[in-house]
Amino acid sequence: MKGIYKITILLLAVVVLAACSRKKNSFVNRSFHSVTAEYNALYNGQNAFVDAKAQLAQGYRDNFWEILPVERINLDESQVKLPPIKGASGDNENSTGFTRAEEKAAKAIQKHSMYIDGKEYNPQIDEAYILLGKSRYFEQRFVPALDAFNFILNRYPTSNNINNAKVWKAKTNIRLNNEDLALENLQTILDQEDEDIKDEDLADITAIMAQAYIRLDSLEQALPFIKIASETVKDNELKGRYSYIKGQLYDRLGKKDSANLAYDEVIALNRKSPRVYMINAYIAKAKNFDYDKQDRIAFLELLQELEEDRENRPFLDKIYNQIGEYYRNSDSIATATDYYNKSIKAYNNDGYLQSVNYTTLAEINFDRALYKEAGAYYDSTLAFLEEKSRDWRRVTKKRENLDDVIKYEDIAIRNDSILQLAGMSDSERLTYFNTYITKLKEEATKDSLALVSNERGIANKEFFDNTQKGGNTQKGGPFYFYNPTTVAYGKQEFKKQWGDRRLEDNWRRSAKRDSGIEEEDLAVEEDEISSSERFDPQAYISRIPSDQIVLDSLAKDRNFAYYQLGLIYKEKFNEYDLAINRLEKLLTFDPQERLILPSKYNLFKLYELTENASLATQYRNDIISNHAGSRYAEILLNPDKMLATDESSPEFKYKELYKKFESSKYGEVIATSDDYIVAYTGDPIVPKFEMLKATAIAREQGFEAYKAALNNIALDYPNKEEGKQAQNILDKVLPQIANTNFIADEESDNWKVIYEFTTSERQAAIDLKATLDKALSDMNYSNLSTSMDYYNPTTLFVMIHGLNSKMGSSGFSEILKDKKKTYKMTKPYTEISSENYKIIQIHKNFEAYKNRDTN
Repeated sequence: MKGIYKITILLLAVVVLAACSRKKNSFVNRSFHSVTAEYNALYNGQNAFVDAKAQLAQGYRDNFWEILPVERINLDESQVKLPPIKGASGDNENSTGFTRAEEKAAKAIQKHSMYIDGKEYNPQIDEAYILLGKSRYFEQRFVPALDAFNFILNRYPTSNNINNAKVWKAKTNIRLNNEDLALENLQTILDQEDEDIKDEDLADITAIMAQAYIRLDSLEQALPFIKIASETVKDNELKGRYSYIKGQLYDRLGKKDSANLAYDEVIALNRKSPRVYMINAYIAKAKNFDYDKQDRIAFLELLQELEEDRENRPFLDKIYNQIGEYYRNSDSIATATDYYNKSIKAYNNDGYLQSVNYTTLAEINFDRALYKEAGAYYDSTLAFLEEKSRDWRRVTKKRENLDDVIKYEDIAIRNDSILQLAGMSDSERLTYFNTYITKLKEEATKDSLALVSNERGIANKEFFDNTQKGGNTQKGGPFYFYNPTTVAYGKQEFKKQWGDRRLEDNWRRSAKRDSGIEEEDLAVEEDEISSSERFDPQAYISRIPSDQIVLDSLAKDRNFAYYQLGLIYKEKFNEYDLAINRLEKLLTFDPQERLILPSKYNLFKLYELTENASLATQYRNDIISNHAGSRYAEILLNPDKMLATDESSPEFKYKELYKKFESSKYGEVIATSDDYIVAYTGDPIVPKFEMLKATAIAREQGFEAYKAALNNIALDYPNKEEGKQAQNILDKVLPQIANTNFIADEESDNWKVIYEFTTSERQAAIDLKATLDKALSDMNYSNLSTSMDYYNPTTLFVMIHGLNSKMGSSGFSEILKDKKKTYKMTKPYTEISSENYKIIQIHKNFEAYKNRDTN
């Protein structure tokens, strides 16, 4: 019996060992490896993959300000990922769930593949390769992922995972910026008439094709594919997402009715899809609302329902913002402002929405002429924008321009007020200030009463609080002065309000005040009011200037401020009504002659822009009739005529200034350009002066200063040719020359020799260049040449060009030194490759180049 038992055990062991073989194509072997792969390695790998993907999706936050990606994951495609360390366990600190999934897939392939005579007999191996590729994809190792998917397509053409592999291959190609290839491969699947594509696969294929077209900015072509995806997908989360993307595409294409129908599909899903899609669909529809044609009352009721729904608490920032938009479009600016502030307080990690709220509040304050408040809101806007982004640069420029508005508006208001008072009679001034002082006394009295009421309120609150807590529970009982906490608080409030006062009679009199608090901030009694200089009209009247020279100066500054405001509102803010107001008002002041004509010309242009033909014609005729012979009259009579030969014209001055630029007089070009930009503000030639100035800045100050100058031009003149050129240089040229790293000496075969001089040594530099020219001629170096190059305002170079190596550069310079009796070449020199010379001229980092070997 025991012998039979042993034989049975032995036979079973032989069967198991035989089944472990991957080289025999038998039913037992196939079953063993298939089951073991599916329920061991692949089961654990799939679980790890699902958990890791869920964790990745959980940490992702959609940006609904842009078209949503098809996949709800955030992959940093710019970051290069290394393969996992061989043999690393799942507990390795660098290991992820995707790493574990990849290890399990690889284990299934290595231990259970039955590839015999060019055919795979384990049906689970293609599943393992799919898992392998997907894990690598989510680890951002796209090239190895592509290998895995290609392996399935090449080795397992009859696999039921073929379409799945093609879809994932297309996804990977899109991540590798091979959108055209991905589209071609996916279209091939759709074109196969005999191919029975499941709805799930069709949804995946069309969604990925839509994503590829979106990345190519071909939104029209993306639409039909996202429509198919949203109609065929079974997963409600994806259905809501695809329908929302469809609405976004319609919106971008200007088809608002179709967009609203797509958003209605999202809303109809309700709780079947994540609520974030539904709320954003409501918001997107609200942005498409037509305030002139649609029912405003019903629209407001809908927004209020969204606000009151407790389930929408996480989205109140968006809802409040949209209600604010409703009231702003309904001219209820105060209510709109309240809702924008509510949106700010309900902040829910949407930084861009915060920037929109702050920008809107800035614009509201700007329209109210509250420029300082507008500036503060723009400052808050910048805190929520990505630095150096287009929006950040646009707001930064607006904020900088606002500084000029604040400056000139303050000058205009202050000088206007002073000049108006100076023009009054004595009785009118007295009446004006008596009225003003009466208001001050009323406000001061109210402040005093409010202060006493506040102090009594504090005392009563402390009394009742202590009584309710149990009467004499604190030292000294409930009375105000027996409570040390209340007394300390009272002392602090007294000092904050009155400053340090001595214990004496009449302590409240302003004459005895010993604090730095402004008198306007103090509440005073009636007997104090009557004796205070603040309430004496003669104190104000005595400060009004009467000297005509002073008044003329105030008027001159006021007039220039109005002129500058007109141009700033016109050119930098496109606030044409404000610009017209300032320039029209300027002309009523009988300003200096030099401001009259450009003001009239700018008013002519402004009325053209606002399509007020009658007033535009009026100013045109005024200029032609009353300013005949001026360049503005010439422009109006002959708009296509070039005035470059007229020495008084800006075109002629531009040509003359350009000659100075060609002569390397960069400092003079920059300073003179500034003068011309101010003198010809509003003239079409100003952007040309700006561009010439920017180029001179590049030669004199280097890369960063040039970049800042171009940025200003791009923002100030976005619709002008120079503005577009500046933006193109910023986007395409500067990134190519931004690198400040010097190349290695051995990488260049074109070298130069630099002799460095200060600008005060210009004659010595000229003499050295002449000596070098003679030396090159004497020694028959026809392949070499010399030049004198500008470096910066204090430094210039004498150069030798055309050398083949650093050693050759050094050797040639030493030959010249050895022949000092002939050429007297004792000046120190620096060898530099042509590539590095270009870098030092662009970035003005010659000192860094000379010190590179010591760092």
